[in-house]
Amino acid sequence: MNPLVTNVIIMLVMMQISRRLDMEDPTIVFYVRILYCSSIFITWVVYQLTRRKIVAKNDLTTIKYVTPGNSFLGEKEKLEVTTVRDYDLKDIDGSIKSIYTGLAMMGFMHLYMKYTNPLFMQIISPVKGAFENNQVKIHLFGKPAVGDLKRPFNAGGMMAAFSSNAVKTDKKSVADAERAGNGGFKKDN
Repeated sequence: MNPLVTNVIIMLVMMQISRRLDMEDPTIVFYVRILYCSSIFITWVVYQLTRRKIVAKNDLTTIKYVTPGNSFLGEKEKLEVTTVRDYDLKDIDGSIKSIYTGLAMMGFMHLYMKYTNPLFMQIISPVKGAFENNQVKIHLFGKPAVGDLKRPFNAGGMMAAFSSNAVKTDKKSVADAERAGNGGFKKDN
């Protein structure tokens, strides 16, 4: 089933459950906090295990791709040259950073603004997102990196619907970008 559809279904179910709960009851608020923190911890552990597998695998295969430029800023397409390991680490580190961003937002909304509903609504989403992450599928579940899991990953969901420019991996686009001199320097970490 499509992840966007399952997200909508989960949100609708969670909304119905939250309507039946008394979010003013300190006991319920305590359990919602425990569930949310557990969800965030599980997500963090899944991403850290994935990161550890990426580092242990140390795949130094070079990949080249052309990233689209921002037409609003007048940027041109740019050639990216990296290794599978560095690409995967950058991707998983972005996912880990998104945990911290979500935690900060929920902390602000719950602790400062005193909202409990958003905290309750986010109990399932982080874990679901972690298990749908391409890096987790490849490194923890051992799925082959073909099809949708082929690097570089295409932006999924809403980003794909609004983006007419996708990452290009075909030989002609890469060769054209190399000739144009737009990027292409391998970044060593």
